[in-house]
Amino acid sequence: MTDPFSSPPHQTPYPPHTSSPSYQTYPWAPREPEPQPTSDTPRHAPLGHHSDLRVLRGAYRWQRRVATLTALGYFVLFLLLSAFAPSFMTGEVSGGLSTGLLLGLIQVPVTCLAIWLYEHTARLRVDPLADRIRDLAAVDARRGTVR
Repeated sequence: MTDPFSSPPHQTPYPPHTSSPSYQTYPWAPREPEPQPTSDTPRHAPLGHHSDLRVLRGAYRWQRRVATLTALGYFVLFLLLSAFAPSFMTGEVSGGLSTGLLLGLIQVPVTCLAIWLYEHTARLRVDPLADRIRDLAAVDARRGTVR
């Protein structure tokens, strides 16, 4: 008796793969021409540019760095002083309050400062750029262009 699941030697068990990949396999091969729009409305170039998004990413990156380095920088300073300057951290400031405890309590206002810096730089640098890109995208949408 033959196995019903085995295929004869001249036949492959699965049909050959006929779909083409979604990417270009040979970059040097000539590209197919892009289809031209058939509508009667004139095509306009989009108003926004990729450089706008690059500037927005840079402003957002700067904003994150400032806020993060403010909070984490102070905390790392506190940890380094705790590890390498224990005599300084155990020194008394006034009335039984040690320098380490005082610097630990100052961490809360420094964190609030970092939050304020984040919001301040967002208002000054990031939000105006994002609003500009949003407005350009709305104008492009009204004009019917696609980015």
